[in-house]
Amino acid sequence: MKFSTREDIEAPISYVYGRVTDFANFERRAMRQGIDVSCRTTGDAAMGTVWDISFEFRGRLRKVAAELTRLEPEQAVEIESQSDGLTAITQVELVALSATRTRVLVSFDMRAKTLTARLLLQSLKLAKTKMTKRFKARVLEYSETVEDDYRRGH
Repeated sequence: MKFSTREDIEAPISYVYGRVTDFANFERRAMRQGIDVSCRTTGDAAMGTVWDISFEFRGRLRKVAAELTRLEPEQAVEIESQSDGLTAITQVELVALSATRTRVLVSFDMRAKTLTARLLLQSLKLAKTKMTKRFKARVLEYSETVEDDYRRGH
């Protein structure tokens, strides 16, 4: 099951890339939402960095290992996540439209590796329209936040 969207941000690609790769900020945001996040490495995130994530979903504690698998300066970020027979790949690609405008393309693709995971994905597909709207709204909200912060002087 795949979700994808794109947004244009009124900010230079270097600024947007800096925000997209601010993993410490994403960790703090997740923790404020009750998600337990811990990074296996110290220092700045680099290729191969792995985060252990746990959260409750549908009455069960879920554990996810997320690995930074692609990090191309001012171009792309990719994170591959593994959990209970599910694999998810999150990709963020950046395209400079002008010196002060950046297009952000975000995709999230989940695939099942076990029967249990297939059943979970099947049930999620029933709500795909609602989940797609929520996904697009979150990407739009984040894009607007980045744009607003840039306008305010970073």
